[in-house]
Amino acid sequence: MIEVAFHARATNSPGLGRRAVTGMSLIEVMVSVLVLGIGLLGIAAMQSMALRGGQSSLESSQVVMATNAIIEAMRANRADAANYNTGGKRCAVTNGTTLAGNDVDNWITSLQASIPGATTCGTIAGCPNACVITVEWDDSRAGADQGGAARTIVTEARI
Repeated sequence: MIEVAFHARATNSPGLGRRAVTGMSLIEVMVSVLVLGIGLLGIAAMQSMALRGGQSSLESSQVVMATNAIIEAMRANRADAANYNTGGKRCAVTNGTTLAGNDVDNWITSLQASIPGATTCGTIAGCPNACVITVEWDDSRAGADQGGAARTIVTEARI
């Protein structure tokens, strides 16, 4: 019977010594964990900014849609379009007695419902010839890097 013994050793290879086959040191592992931790913190910060920016964008879109709704209400009630002027900033419902007053009250209510937790006010001026619709709200959740706390959107339209 022939017996063959084969032993491969890394230390027998030319150019490799005992030091070349040792594992990673604790310092190398700690440095790699530190680099990974800093990267994960950066990703978390970017996610937070994206969420705040997304909320601010959602609120802006809702304000634009509500503004377009009041413009369409004015166009549907052309004969009474001059009564849509608010005479200043409106932040509360006034229980209007006309169709125009009810439309403005519903507009203010929908603005405040679509942006919860914020003081939302609207102004309509210059109707029916050159309507200027201004909506102001508190966007402090978005932070200073997204444009600050006070947000204003102005829309101009002809009825």
